[in-house]
This record gives sequence, structure tokens and C-alpha cells, in this order.
Amino acid sequence: MLEIINFSKTYKGGKKAVSNLNLEILPGDIYGFIGHNGAGKTTTIKAVVGILDFEEGEIRIDGHSVKEEPLVCKSLLAYIPDNPDLYEHLTGIQYLDFIADIFQIPSAVRTERIGEYAEQFGITESLGDLISSYSHGMKQKLAIISALIHKPRLLVLDEPFVGLDPSASVVLKQNMHALCEEGSAIFFSTHVLDVAEKLCNKIAIIKEGVLVAAGETAGLTQGKSLEEVFMEVVRHD
Repeated sequence: MLEIINFSKTYKGGKKAVSNLNLEILPGDIYGFIGHNGAGKTTTIKAVVGILDFEEGEIRIDGHSVKEEPLVCKSLLAYIPDNPDLYEHLTGIQYLDFIADIFQIPSAVRTERIGEYAEQFGITESLGDLISSYSHGMKQKLAIISALIHKPRLLVLDEPFVGLDPSASVVLKQNMHALCEEGSAIFFSTHVLDVAEKLCNKIAIIKEGVLVAAGETAGLTQGKSLEEVFMEVVRHD
């Protein structure tokens, strides 16, 4: 579903943010991407979703090149950044309809999905309000719903649990599992290691732009906690 092949990214001034990264995320995977601040996680994610240009390596989504077929790739994915920018002059329902229009979701289908997700995340009564009146947590919930309504083949998230209340976190996890059961894949970064350990069937650890560990979660931890493994990795070369 997602192939990252020999991906490298160097910023102006010669700083290499990511070096020769190789990862494969398969349908059904919930793949956690962890590392310290500045390790290269967000750089990688922004390249995957087409926000950040890159010269070295290749990224493919469902067999399509992010470089050569950017619109096809974007039609297959959904991306939720750690601090989503929404059109605050719109109401919640206007924003969701706008996203549904972009992905050409039929009226009856969008109505059903929006109603279902809004009820799950507890924002049904706020959909008619301007987004500018929403709290950070409500904006995060709206961004999540907007990402789910077209049933993306690949869901990419950057710190998705920041700002969510416990109930919304549970609902998001349930929907992540449901999406993967339908054959989609999820690739997300997080600093919440206990969540990653419980939620992800696979984990990748990146340090200073270099992949230092990747594989099945149980195989990586081998009886230890993910927190213990992570601290061992980041403290040693």
C-alpha cells in the first residue's frame, strides 16, 4: 500500500533530515513511526502525502508514484497533521461537505457517514457552528471525520491523539481498526509509546534521519516494553 524506497531529504544549507529510508506498509497494517523530536518523522510524512518535494528515492501509494502521479496518490489517501488548519469561516457541516465534494462522495453516502462519525465523536450538535468557535479538540475531531468520510486506502496521521479526550481517542482507535479490516493501511507518528505498542502491529524507529529498527511489534519488543526498546535505541549508536 505504501512503499518508501531509498528516500532521502536534504534541506537548504546541507542539513540531511532523512537518509536512505526504506519502509513497506501493507494493507491491514497499523504502522507506528516513532523517534525523538527532529528525527525525520514529519519530513517523511510530508513527503508521503505530497506536501514536501524530494529528489532522492521514490514513494509509491498503491503502486502509484507520488512524484509522477500526485493527484492519483492524493485521491487514495487522507492526512491529518498534528495541528490541522481548517477553514474557520465555514461551519463544521460546510467543511465536511466541501471535503466530500473534493472526493466526489455521493450525497446519500456522505450524509450517512457524516452522521455516523459525528455521533461517534460527539460533535453532531456543533456541526452548524462556525469552526472558529470550536475548541482545539473539536477541530481535531472534525479533521478526523473529514479524513474518514472517503474511506482512504492509506490514512496518514501525525500525532493524532494530541488534543483528543479519552472517549475520542477510543473512537479513533476503533475506526483505525475498522479501516484496516476493510483493506486500508495506516501510517502514523506518535510520542505516546504505550499507545503505539498496543495499537500497532508494526513499528519503525528513526534516529537522526536513519531507520534503526523496523518490524512486527512483538518481534521488536521481545518481552520488553516499547519504551524500554526505544530508550535503548536512542541512547546507543
